[in-house]
Amino acid sequence: MPSTTTSKVSRWDQHGREHVVRVQKAGVQRQLSCDTCGWGRRVQFLPWLKAEEHLAQEHQATVDPSMP
Repeated sequence: MPSTTTSKVSRWDQHGREHVVRVQKAGVQRQLSCDTCGWGRRVQFLPWLKAEEHLAQEHQATVDPSMP
């Protein structure tokens, strides 16, 4: 059984609210799940890009907290 690891993609919207999509990895598949709206999706390639796209399109959250 493959080990499972979890990371997250977080962005802030124009009102200062944080939105997070968690990326869970098991083998070659990644499961995305949004903490804000419950959206989920299985992806094999570019999971962080798909997470960023969801945050931008659905929550207008585009500010990366790790950038100055």
